[in-house]
Amino acid sequence: MNLLLLKQISLISAFAGAILGFITIVPYLSFISFMLLILFLSAFVIAYLKQNDLIGIISVREGCIFGALVGFVSFIGFSVVYAPLSMLLGWLFPSYTQGFLRFFLSSFGSFIVMVLLMILMAGISALFNAFSGLVTAYVYELVTGVKKENNQNSSVDFEIR
Repeated sequence: MNLLLLKQISLISAFAGAILGFITIVPYLSFISFMLLILFLSAFVIAYLKQNDLIGIISVREGCIFGALVGFVSFIGFSVVYAPLSMLLGWLFPSYTQGFLRFFLSSFGSFIVMVLLMILMAGISALFNAFSGLVTAYVYELVTGVKKENNQNSSVDFEIR
């Protein structure tokens, strides 16, 4: 696998997760943005990379790996942004219903539990986004009619501009 491509995917997905962390603070958009983060973000990231010619032909296996990477990194980026903002709003406005995270900072043990829950949810997000990336790569393979051969180079082809 190409390490430069993995770094690019990680940066794009962390940025997308942080943006969705800001959007999830808004009460009416929170469910939609959270489900987008958990279920479909890898499809958007892979489509963005294909549209800008950052990746070439990818196999279904690589789509699955890229989707899992996008899901895990984006949820970590989401948690880094959403958790402090939610705690701050929970302390400033006690009627803010999403401020449930303010209870996790009462002791060090509850902070550890919060971090473990975030890692668990990042794993679940990686699982669902791996499937989404797999389906995206398969659809691209069906639409274009070009399939990556098994005997080709094992790295993903891309252009450096």
